[in-house]
Amino acid sequence: MTVNLVPGSLLKTLPGSYYSDPEIFALEQARIFEAMWICAVRSADVGTPGAFRTVRVGRESVLVTRNRTGEARAFFNVCRHRGARLCTEPAGEVRRAFQCSYHAWTYDLDGRLVAAPNLTKMPDVDRVEYGLRRVHVREWLGYVWVCLAGEAPSFEDTVMGAVRTRLGDIESIEAYAVDRLEFGRRITYDVRANWKLIVENFMECYHCATIHPELTEVLPEFADGFAAQFFVGHGALFGDDVKGFTVDGSEGFERIPGVTAEQDRRYYAVTIRPQVFVNLVPDHVILHRMFPVAPDRTIVECDWLYLPEVVAAGRDLTKSVELFHRVNQQDFEACERCQEATNSRVYAEGGVLVPSEHHLAEFHTWVLDALEEG
Repeated sequence: MTVNLVPGSLLKTLPGSYYSDPEIFALEQARIFEAMWICAVRSADVGTPGAFRTVRVGRESVLVTRNRTGEARAFFNVCRHRGARLCTEPAGEVRRAFQCSYHAWTYDLDGRLVAAPNLTKMPDVDRVEYGLRRVHVREWLGYVWVCLAGEAPSFEDTVMGAVRTRLGDIESIEAYAVDRLEFGRRITYDVRANWKLIVENFMECYHCATIHPELTEVLPEFADGFAAQFFVGHGALFGDDVKGFTVDGSEGFERIPGVTAEQDRRYYAVTIRPQVFVNLVPDHVILHRMFPVAPDRTIVECDWLYLPEVVAAGRDLTKSVELFHRVNQQDFEACERCQEATNSRVYAEGGVLVPSEHHLAEFHTWVLDALEEG
């Protein structure tokens, strides 16, 4: 019998089936994406009462909107009568209520049942009890976060805790005033890869010198495969001749006022499990949100956020957006190449992590623990 021993400098990855098995994927949807806080939409996407977006969270469709006083609300996108999908469009706006197109059951912006054919003949129907099922909601960093669990985990410990773990404190991210920035660009990517491959890719820089020539020109230390994201509070320094976080290193825009001198000319990356990446640079913020839809398919929505005056003035964002758009394309292509081999007999027991990737083992442990807890 042959025994495969792993050298001490290497660690094992998850087995290949964890990236391709439909049963494992379904378990992840139930015990991770339907149990934890998910960054659903930019607050501006539902900026006024009645504006809405529908978002896939785990195996559910979630309706995110605002009530008449401007408070964010989220509901399961399911009519309580016969289970019809209430809102079938990805985005839109209603004046006062949501009405099911099947039997006209109607719900106000707080989810209360307010009308239905012959409802007056059913006086025992509780308008709240038969209203839309609500979902936990928090607003932070200018985004609406939702949690489908009956009892939501602590937002402060999980979401904000991930930021503290990476940056050392919350004040560091608050300096970028992410909630007051405005859309410069949004690009949606349909990635033919498992969500965990995308997370793993974002968390390490061993690949940077190989596939990110533009990024390593701007951030030279990434060319050494240095796992900058792993060290608490560390931000990768721009190259000496680099003027801005742009595709050619040319001048960017005015520094966000709260960004400190210590944060200037640095790039910080934060992973908020299970589906958010935050990229911080002096003049803008790039935020990724992942929505897994199959074992081998993940929708990634990426927002480039800038100072309001930069957007209002119609400044040319091309070179700024292009840098990370290329990084995204390069990363997602690499993830798709990995996905193709996850069913191979050669990868059945998984691969290995080199020393600069060892911190990914903690992510793997986190996934396994989450799957065991259900």
